[in-house]
Amino acid sequence: MKTALILLLNDYADWEVAFVSSTINMSEKWSVKTISTQKEVQSLGGLTTKVDYLLEEIPSQYDLLILIGGNSWVNDDPNIIPLVNHTLDKNIITGAICGAVDFMARNGLLNNFKHTGNDLNLWSAFDQYSNKDHFQFKQAVRDQHLITANGTAPIEFEQLILESIDYAEKSEIEKTIYLHKYGFYEYFKKYGNPFT
Repeated sequence: MKTALILLLNDYADWEVAFVSSTINMSEKWSVKTISTQKEVQSLGGLTTKVDYLLEEIPSQYDLLILIGGNSWVNDDPNIIPLVNHTLDKNIITGAICGAVDFMARNGLLNNFKHTGNDLNLWSAFDQYSNKDHFQFKQAVRDQHLITANGTAPIEFEQLILESIDYAEKSEIEKTIYLHKYGFYEYFKKYGNPFT
């Protein structure tokens, strides 16, 4: 069983986690676990999440780390940076979306990767960010084992993560993304009923 760790801070963005977590969790090969700096967090939509692990409790073996955006990424918790560095150093697939990408830029964690984010201009005051030439004006970007996305790109983010972890055959991933992007009726016209 492979493990996906999803880092949620208080005021996390519900829509940024919903597609990718639910899809991965439907696989018998994957287990999704939430991690945070506190035992309980609340989403921007008011949903309360009881977290599986505090950062200091996370298992030593995991196969995917996803950082979900929201309003609390101005908090440079000293335990988050070593976790992200360790994950990147071990070539474990890492995804960051929205405010989590801002956090990575602010702490110099994007300097060796092509990447995207909400707005390059937001990072002009970040002393540790020195890689603006590799910022790409796209919804989501994968470079090596890092996936970044802006806050309006949960489906593109999901697709790159699913492809990166070899979640399924490419054609099956494309069907999943098509359903999420265009809905049941357009999917039905192209592929038939997804629920039979």
